[in-house]
Amino acid sequence: MPEPSHDSILNAVIKPVHREGYPFIGIFAAVTLVLFLIWQPLGWLGVILTIWCYYFFRDPDRQTPTRDGLIVSPADGVVSLIEPAAPPAELGLSETPLTRVSVFMNVFNCHVNRLPIAGEITAVGYRPGKFFNASLDKASVDNERNSVALRMADGRQLAVVQIAGLVARRIVCDVKPGDVLETGERFGMIRFGSRLDVYLPEGVEPLVALGQTMVAGETVLADLTASEPRRMAEIR
Repeated sequence: MPEPSHDSILNAVIKPVHREGYPFIGIFAAVTLVLFLIWQPLGWLGVILTIWCYYFFRDPDRQTPTRDGLIVSPADGVVSLIEPAAPPAELGLSETPLTRVSVFMNVFNCHVNRLPIAGEITAVGYRPGKFFNASLDKASVDNERNSVALRMADGRQLAVVQIAGLVARRIVCDVKPGDVLETGERFGMIRFGSRLDVYLPEGVEPLVALGQTMVAGETVLADLTASEPRRMAEIR
């Protein structure tokens, strides 16, 4: 078996960084230099924290499946909730409850968010709120959030909601109504721990289980063309 090349090792370790991360990485690095001047062990602690900050803002490329009808995860993390719920009122969608799949991101996950499926952005709505732990059910209603609705090629709509968490204090959304994006395309990020909710079109069942690990832009969350029932399972 051939040994991995130096380039492949470097590519596995060194990742592109989202533009939101540069100021934070610079601040962490500057503080680390000061800590070295104060006491060397503190400096090494600063090095560790600077590396963590760099990896928090990593923005790696992803291999998005291209078959029509596939809905992919908008975030890295784990599936924390699957339940019926009405989409956020600020999007102007129907009040009929839809299946909501929540993906919780911890501070070690990549926090770049990706569009679950190709379509045209029809509405973007920001709503200020609280900063409860994003893994809690009430976070979908009470926490600060940014909601995005899109119309797919068949005319159906899907909503994806960025929800701030206990530590998160900034939601970044780079899309606006009228934008047309492809499946898995980047549309924003949330800083320092948070959650993404996906409201599936009526009649579409999720193909994921509670506790399942998700990879943004890669893991298939649902399939518009599938007829199989929802997976009644929980990963422990």
